[in-house]
Amino acid sequence: MRIAKCGVLLIWTGACSLQAQQQPGMQNEWDIHQTLAAIALHADRLAPFVDQIQPENWVAAGAPQAYVAQAKTCRNEVRGVAAAARELSRNPEKLTGALALLFRIRTLESTLGSLGDGLRKYQNPPMADLLNAAVAENLANRDRLQQYVLELATEKEQEFRVADQEAQRCRQSISRQPSRDRVQPAKPEKN
Repeated sequence: MRIAKCGVLLIWTGACSLQAQQQPGMQNEWDIHQTLAAIALHADRLAPFVDQIQPENWVAAGAPQAYVAQAKTCRNEVRGVAAAARELSRNPEKLTGALALLFRIRTLESTLGSLGDGLRKYQNPPMADLLNAAVAENLANRDRLQQYVLELATEKEQEFRVADQEAQRCRQSISRQPSRDRVQPAKPEKN
Protein backbone atom coordinates (compact mmCIF):
# COMPACT_ATOMS: atom_id res chain seq x y z
CA MET A 1 0.00 0.00 0.00
CA ARG A 2 2.77 2.41 0.91
CA ILE A 3 4.65 1.54 -2.25
CA ALA A 4 1.56 2.43 -4.25
CA LYS A 5 1.31 5.74 -2.41
CA CYS A 6 4.95 6.48 -3.17
CA GLY A 7 4.36 5.65 -6.84
CA VAL A 8 1.33 7.94 -6.95
CA LEU A 9 3.34 10.71 -5.29
CA LEU A 10 6.14 10.33 -7.85
CA ILE A 11 3.65 10.48 -10.71
CA TRP A 12 1.99 13.49 -9.11
CA THR A 13 5.41 15.17 -8.73
CA GLY A 14 6.09 14.60 -12.43
CA ALA A 15 2.72 16.07 -13.35
CA CYS A 16 3.40 19.09 -11.16
CA SER A 17 6.76 19.61 -12.82
CA LEU A 18 5.09 19.56 -16.24
CA GLN A 19 2.61 22.12 -15.00
CA ALA A 20 5.41 24.22 -13.53
CA GLN A 21 7.20 24.47 -16.86
CA GLN A 22 5.55 27.82 -17.41
CA GLN A 23 6.92 29.38 -14.25
CA PRO A 24 7.06 33.13 -13.91
CA GLY A 25 10.14 34.29 -15.77
CA MET A 26 10.48 31.04 -17.72
CA GLN A 27 10.26 31.55 -21.48
CA ASN A 28 7.28 29.82 -22.98
CA GLU A 29 7.68 27.17 -25.63
CA TRP A 30 6.59 29.46 -28.47
CA ASP A 31 9.24 32.05 -27.56
CA ILE A 32 12.09 29.55 -27.41
CA HIS A 33 11.01 28.01 -30.72
CA GLN A 34 11.07 31.49 -32.26
CA THR A 35 14.52 32.17 -30.80
CA LEU A 36 15.88 28.85 -32.07
CA ALA A 37 14.40 29.45 -35.53
CA ALA A 38 16.03 32.89 -35.61
CA ILE A 39 19.40 31.41 -34.59
CA ALA A 40 19.18 28.78 -37.33
CA LEU A 41 18.15 31.37 -39.93
CA HIS A 42 20.98 33.67 -38.91
CA ALA A 43 23.50 30.84 -39.22
CA ASP A 44 22.10 29.96 -42.66
CA ARG A 45 22.53 33.58 -43.78
CA LEU A 46 26.03 33.75 -42.30
CA ALA A 47 27.29 30.58 -44.06
CA PRO A 48 27.70 32.08 -47.57
CA PHE A 49 29.42 35.10 -46.07
CA VAL A 50 31.92 32.89 -44.22
CA ASP A 51 32.48 30.90 -47.42
CA GLN A 52 33.69 34.11 -49.12
CA ILE A 53 36.54 34.48 -46.64
CA GLN A 54 39.65 33.01 -48.27
CA PRO A 55 42.54 32.85 -45.77
CA GLU A 56 44.41 30.50 -48.09
CA ASN A 57 45.19 33.60 -50.17
CA TRP A 58 46.33 35.53 -47.09
CA VAL A 59 49.19 33.13 -46.34
CA ALA A 60 51.03 34.41 -49.44
CA ALA A 61 50.74 37.92 -47.96
CA GLY A 62 52.34 36.78 -44.70
CA ALA A 63 49.29 35.73 -42.70
CA PRO A 64 49.68 32.88 -40.22
CA GLN A 65 48.51 29.46 -41.40
CA ALA A 66 46.20 29.35 -38.35
CA TYR A 67 43.69 31.52 -40.23
CA VAL A 68 43.09 28.65 -42.65
CA ALA A 69 42.18 26.32 -39.78
CA GLN A 70 39.99 29.02 -38.22
CA ALA A 71 38.09 29.51 -41.47
CA LYS A 72 37.48 25.77 -41.71
CA THR A 73 36.29 25.71 -38.10
CA CYS A 74 33.96 28.64 -38.78
CA ARG A 75 32.48 26.96 -41.84
CA ASN A 76 31.79 23.81 -39.82
CA GLU A 77 30.50 25.65 -36.77
CA VAL A 78 28.11 27.93 -38.66
CA ARG A 79 26.46 24.89 -40.23
CA GLY A 80 26.58 23.08 -36.91
CA VAL A 81 24.83 25.96 -35.15
CA ALA A 82 22.00 25.90 -37.68
CA ALA A 83 21.58 22.12 -37.36
CA ALA A 84 21.80 22.17 -33.55
CA ALA A 85 19.22 24.97 -33.29
CA ARG A 86 16.79 23.03 -35.45
CA GLU A 87 17.41 19.84 -33.48
CA LEU A 88 16.90 21.61 -30.16
CA SER A 89 13.67 23.13 -31.45
CA ARG A 90 12.26 19.59 -31.68
CA ASN A 91 12.98 19.02 -27.98
CA PRO A 92 13.69 22.34 -26.22
CA GLU A 93 13.59 20.71 -22.78
CA LYS A 94 16.87 18.89 -23.48
CA LEU A 95 19.37 20.72 -21.29
CA THR A 96 22.43 19.08 -22.87
CA GLY A 97 21.28 20.15 -26.34
CA ALA A 98 20.69 23.72 -25.16
CA LEU A 99 24.12 23.89 -23.54
CA ALA A 100 25.82 22.40 -26.60
CA LEU A 101 24.16 24.98 -28.85
CA LEU A 102 25.11 27.83 -26.55
CA PHE A 103 28.74 26.65 -26.42
CA ARG A 104 28.77 26.28 -30.19
CA ILE A 105 27.51 29.82 -30.68
CA ARG A 106 30.14 31.17 -28.28
CA THR A 107 32.89 29.25 -30.08
CA LEU A 108 31.68 30.53 -33.44
CA GLU A 109 31.57 34.13 -32.23
CA SER A 110 35.08 33.90 -30.81
CA THR A 111 36.53 32.27 -33.92
CA LEU A 112 34.74 34.73 -36.21
CA GLY A 113 36.20 37.59 -34.17
CA SER A 114 39.71 36.34 -34.76
CA LEU A 115 39.00 35.57 -38.41
CA GLY A 116 37.54 39.06 -38.77
CA ASP A 117 40.84 40.54 -37.61
CA GLY A 118 42.64 38.63 -40.34
CA LEU A 119 39.99 39.62 -42.86
CA ARG A 120 40.53 43.27 -41.95
CA LYS A 121 44.31 43.01 -42.26
CA TYR A 122 44.74 40.67 -45.25
CA GLN A 123 41.65 40.75 -47.42
CA ASN A 124 39.04 43.49 -47.09
CA PRO A 125 38.45 45.89 -44.14
CA PRO A 126 34.84 46.78 -45.11
CA MET A 127 34.06 43.05 -45.35
CA ALA A 128 35.41 42.65 -41.81
CA ASP A 129 33.03 45.38 -40.65
CA LEU A 130 30.16 43.54 -42.34
CA LEU A 131 31.20 40.32 -40.61
CA ASN A 132 31.24 42.03 -37.21
CA ALA A 133 27.81 43.53 -37.90
CA ALA A 134 26.47 40.15 -38.99
CA VAL A 135 27.73 38.51 -35.80
CA ALA A 136 26.20 41.31 -33.71
CA GLU A 137 22.77 40.68 -35.27
CA ASN A 138 22.50 37.42 -33.36
CA LEU A 139 23.54 38.72 -29.93
CA ALA A 140 19.97 39.23 -28.71
CA ASN A 141 19.04 35.69 -29.73
CA ARG A 142 22.15 34.30 -28.09
CA ASP A 143 21.32 36.19 -24.89
CA ARG A 144 17.74 34.85 -24.92
CA LEU A 145 19.08 31.33 -25.39
CA GLN A 146 21.53 31.84 -22.55
CA GLN A 147 18.73 33.04 -20.26
CA TYR A 148 16.60 30.06 -21.30
CA VAL A 149 19.46 27.67 -20.49
CA LEU A 150 19.79 29.18 -17.00
CA GLU A 151 16.03 28.93 -16.43
CA LEU A 152 15.93 25.37 -17.74
CA ALA A 153 18.85 24.31 -15.54
CA THR A 154 17.15 25.84 -12.50
CA GLU A 155 13.91 24.03 -13.32
CA LYS A 156 15.70 20.70 -13.80
CA GLU A 157 17.50 21.15 -10.46
CA GLN A 158 14.18 21.80 -8.71
CA GLU A 159 12.59 18.75 -10.35
CA PHE A 160 15.53 16.60 -9.30
CA ARG A 161 15.41 17.93 -5.73
CA VAL A 162 11.67 17.17 -5.41
CA ALA A 163 12.06 13.69 -6.92
CA ASP A 164 15.02 12.97 -4.65
CA GLN A 165 13.10 14.10 -1.55
CA GLU A 166 10.14 11.92 -2.51
CA ALA A 167 12.40 8.95 -3.18
CA GLN A 168 14.08 9.39 0.23
CA ARG A 169 10.69 9.64 1.92
CA CYS A 170 9.49 6.49 0.15
CA ARG A 171 12.66 4.60 1.09
CA GLN A 172 12.19 5.55 4.73
CA SER A 173 8.55 4.53 4.61
CA ILE A 174 9.36 1.17 3.05
CA SER A 175 12.22 0.48 5.45
CA ARG A 176 9.86 0.93 8.42
CA GLN A 177 7.49 -1.75 7.16
CA PRO A 178 7.85 -5.20 8.73
CA SER A 179 9.36 -7.64 6.33
CA ARG A 180 7.02 -10.37 5.12
CA ASP A 181 9.96 -12.66 4.53
CA ARG A 182 10.85 -12.88 8.21
CA VAL A 183 9.86 -16.10 9.95
CA GLN A 184 7.10 -15.55 12.45
CA PRO A 185 7.86 -17.03 15.89
CA ALA A 186 5.87 -20.16 16.57
CA LYS A 187 2.97 -19.62 18.92
CA PRO A 188 2.82 -21.98 21.91
CA GLU A 189 0.06 -24.51 21.74
CA LYS A 190 -2.76 -24.22 24.19
CA ASN A 191 -3.83 -27.34 26.00
